[in-house]
Amino acid sequence: MADIHIDDFFHDCAKTLVQLYNTFPRLSSLYVDDIITPEPVDEFGLPSKRHQACFDGFLWLAREGYIHYSQRVRLEGLDQVVLTEKSFLRLSLPSLNIDPDELPEHIAHKRGTLGWQFREVLKSGTTHQLNQLCQHFFTLKADRL
Repeated sequence: MADIHIDDFFHDCAKTLVQLYNTFPRLSSLYVDDIITPEPVDEFGLPSKRHQACFDGFLWLAREGYIHYSQRVRLEGLDQVVLTEKSFLRLSLPSLNIDPDELPEHIAHKRGTLGWQFREVLKSGTTHQLNQLCQHFFTLKADRL
């Protein structure tokens, strides 16, 4: 059985981290509808399971120390959100061996960061590549940062 919910979780986390990395260090609002395709609520006005899973992904990132936020916006998002130091450093960490003769050093450094890799994989990568990149991000040890 395929663990599609895990693929969705990694995708949601990657998009969330990239969105916050792109606005760092500004505090911003983070809405589920900015991360996934908006889905209709059910006949009782409750969000879909997919919507709830994305929102719960935000809360998991906060509990695990990857993001900070000041308050929830109902079940739609979070307000005053920013990456934690742990996330910022991981996303800024060079992790690819790029041939420095190919590109100027400062460009090679930027393209070698996890933040850049997340952007590229989200644009044109596979689910497998995104899952591997997320697993790498979440398993980085503090001594490596």
